[in-house]
Amino acid sequence: MTLLHGYILSSSVPKKKQVIDFAQELVDYLFPVVENEKTYEAKHRKKLDSLKNLFSEILFAFSENYNLNQETISEQFFDSIDQVKADLLEDASALQQFDPAAKSLEEVVLTYPGFMAVTAYRVSNVLYRLGLPLVPRIISEWAHSTTGIDIHPGATIGVPFMIDHGTGVVIGETSVIGKNVKIYQGVTIGALAVKKEEAEVKRHPTIEDNVIVYANSTILGGKTVIGRESIIGGNCFIVDSVPALSLVYHQPIITVKNKKDFTEPLNWII
Repeated sequence: MTLLHGYILSSSVPKKKQVIDFAQELVDYLFPVVENEKTYEAKHRKKLDSLKNLFSEILFAFSENYNLNQETISEQFFDSIDQVKADLLEDASALQQFDPAAKSLEEVVLTYPGFMAVTAYRVSNVLYRLGLPLVPRIISEWAHSTTGIDIHPGATIGVPFMIDHGTGVVIGETSVIGKNVKIYQGVTIGALAVKKEEAEVKRHPTIEDNVIVYANSTILGGKTVIGRESIIGGNCFIVDSVPALSLVYHQPIITVKNKKDFTEPLNWII
């Protein structure tokens, strides 16, 4: 461990690129584009072996300063992969059915940023639950930088879950989101101002099953619950609980005038 200009640089953590490469390889393994079905199974098994080796290298980097049961973490993580893929296929299928613009499941899996962010979340959430340090956040921030969608790996999110468009979505660490929830771009599911010592307290809202949250709405606070089957309209700011089956919307004042009555301002150009 070396002290350099006030910063501690440590060799006892994996390199960021190493983790991102692993995440990308894992996504390719979960949703491969198959060129030749006859050779697919052999290549798929080989890919899995390669992933296990990459993951072992990541875990080994923690050996010096972290007391981790590397074998158990690796075994439990790879045992969970089939369930992660099943959950993601539910996410993708629901998004395809919900979005009129989605022409196929392949389009959702290969092109939708919301699906990519949820994929990174579901993988990083498994690692977070296993107590692996740093790696879940590196994966979630890789997805954040790529899609503009920020989902903390500690959040609890049901299946299926849909993010449409997605840019600017923020979902905090202690958020609890039910099944069949749909959210749009710019939505924040966040915390009210809390003290650092309250880090273990539930700081983020609960969104119950079958809720839709439209664009640019903000829902804050650990005691805030959005009841099942509710619809939150765009641009709402919510810090109190909403009963089930509610329709919540923000009604701005919009003025419409005839262009004929508009006087063009003086425009001096030098």
